[in-house]
Amino acid sequence: MVAEANVEKLIDDFEAMTKDAGRVQTEFLEKLLKENGEVEYLQKFGLNGRTDPESYKSCVPLVTHEDLQPYIQKIADGDTSPVLTKKPITILSQTSGTSGGAPKYIPFNEQLLDSFVQLLQTSFAYRNREFPLGNGKGLQFNFVGKLCTTIGGLRLTNLQTNLFMNPKWSETSMKSNSCSPEEVVNAYDYQQTLYCHLLCGLIQHEEVEFVMGAFAHTVIMAFQTLSQVWQELIRDIRTGQLSDRITVPSIREAMSKLLDKPDPEKADLIYKRCLNLSESNWIGAIPILFPNAKYVHTITTGAMTAYANKVRHYSGDLPIVCLDYGASEGVIGVNVNPRLTLESTIFTAVPNLGYFEFIPLDDSNEGDEQPNTVALTQVEVGKEYEIVLSSFTGLYRYKVGDVVRITGFYNSCPQFKFLCRKTALLTVNVDKNTEQDVLLSVAAAQKLLPNENLGLVDFTSHVDKVLEPGHYVIFWELSGEASEELLGKCCNILDTSFLDLGYITSRKSKTIGPLELRIVKNGTFHKILEYALRKGTPVSQFKTPRYVPPASKGVLEILEGNVVKKCFSTAY
Repeated sequence: MVAEANVEKLIDDFEAMTKDAGRVQTEFLEKLLKENGEVEYLQKFGLNGRTDPESYKSCVPLVTHEDLQPYIQKIADGDTSPVLTKKPITILSQTSGTSGGAPKYIPFNEQLLDSFVQLLQTSFAYRNREFPLGNGKGLQFNFVGKLCTTIGGLRLTNLQTNLFMNPKWSETSMKSNSCSPEEVVNAYDYQQTLYCHLLCGLIQHEEVEFVMGAFAHTVIMAFQTLSQVWQELIRDIRTGQLSDRITVPSIREAMSKLLDKPDPEKADLIYKRCLNLSESNWIGAIPILFPNAKYVHTITTGAMTAYANKVRHYSGDLPIVCLDYGASEGVIGVNVNPRLTLESTIFTAVPNLGYFEFIPLDDSNEGDEQPNTVALTQVEVGKEYEIVLSSFTGLYRYKVGDVVRITGFYNSCPQFKFLCRKTALLTVNVDKNTEQDVLLSVAAAQKLLPNENLGLVDFTSHVDKVLEPGHYVIFWELSGEASEELLGKCCNILDTSFLDLGYITSRKSKTIGPLELRIVKNGTFHKILEYALRKGTPVSQFKTPRYVPPASKGVLEILEGNVVKKCFSTAY
């Protein structure tokens, strides 16, 4: 990709597009409705061939996945008529369901693939301008998900696997420059795949120019695993023989080409580095093990902000560049400012890859089932919005559920900071606290934890309404033992850091009970990961849910079955 991509042309094209974002949006909508205006779903809204934004907005309602689910189910059951799109849908993506809801089916087609290819290339152009790559490779912790087939014979898997399985993606992505053979990536066994990713990286340690994991916790999990198996990996390099733990024939065959002979000299070099790292808690492991690496590439926004410091633990002085803003539903934003710090990461909307509307999150829309929306170029700096997307995959005025804050404009195109999922909501009665509020509350309380010997491993939240009055529950997994006094102080800060007026008023009037902090055993959140993997979620798509609804019985059972301590807030 480094050799083929015309970096300056990609940047020039994006610059031109963002200077006339309003026109680009209008043309996208016109093309979308001309191609799909006669589909079953749109026919009932009386557009009658109109393709202008005003008619579209007045005729077609805002919808959630629940509204489209019957149409998507028809497609999944084998209906090849133009239900949502003129061109038949033959592939579906399944969301992970780890952001607080059940897994959903989302149509996938060539146009969506092309969108992600454009996103990848545009992002690479801006990133490579700041951090030029040579002819090296990427240590990319990529994993595929389980392949299924719907009743109607459609392929069903996660978005990343659908991308990886398409030849066009392989040809245009950085996958060809990965340390790992495709056989390693495509094996549905994350433990064997992860082991081989690490082995491939160490074998080619001087060629690694960047380290990539889809989510921050993916990178953390990889290097935590390295800290446990490094001696076995070095033994493989020393002897030229792959560990017996690798049992998938396709992986063993592919890895044999890399481990073609013993390499005691390389093994000794890596052994010394790993030995020193093991004595210093693996601080700065990435630049020490991969001295030519230029950056770490991963998602550190939203729920992943809690892992930022742990990524820094392994990345040392290397820049951490946030991945772009995409979802199973489509492409939303590109990171054209790769040098920004993790906390400052913003995204620029891509105006030719979707038709965007924004729902202002203010009193004017409170309680309205069909709230007012503003166009892409009409958003206001400093305000918060929920994103609405229309795309060639059959999503029309679809409420994505993501909340963003507008930080400025890139030419005429808005830039925004991802805040949280709107659907992950803590509420007992009149109170409303989002995923972002949980993150801020935990961040405030976490400051009381003294050091890594007693740090926060992971966390989530829940609303307990079994007893009256209902109350918030925060689950923490800690890396060490905490005193009752310290936990009590943390619990009080968690409680008082929720600043929603409805919550504060309800706490003071005792209509919401004291916040409860529950400490769970070490390894509890890893059990949640394993539970998700058993249900078909690939490790690279898994996100620790920051809110666990009552419907997520399996996750709740794991959490509640591993509680070792409880304490209640005395703040009110």
